[in-house]
Amino acid sequence: MMLRLYTRGVIVLPMDVFEAVAEPTRRSVLDLLARSERSAGELVAAFPGLTQPAVSRHLRILRESQLVDVRPDGTRRVYSLRPAALAELDRWLDTYRRFWGERLDDLERHLDSRTRRTGAEEAK
Repeated sequence: MMLRLYTRGVIVLPMDVFEAVAEPTRRSVLDLLARSERSAGELVAAFPGLTQPAVSRHLRILRESQLVDVRPDGTRRVYSLRPAALAELDRWLDTYRRFWGERLDDLERHLDSRTRRTGAEEAK
């Protein structure tokens, strides 16, 4: 999935799903939409430090990278997550999940050894 950003008729950058979620505000928008669909106005209100046009640009990027859907609801525009686009991220992350399991196992062994040592020292 590629998104092309334009400024005054000039292509600035191609953007894929990974680049779209690399920006913290867009990840925050996705976090909000993971809880429930939201209107554009609700999303703007959730980011008081940003202007409405700035939030709209983030929503456009998420929409064009196919991470979110938008539907009209009267005069409002309502945004929701698109699970299919998130599946691309999940497939990529799956490659690295085995490392997380190994690291968590290492951490568990370390904590268990510290607990055993502390318990043995207290027993003295």
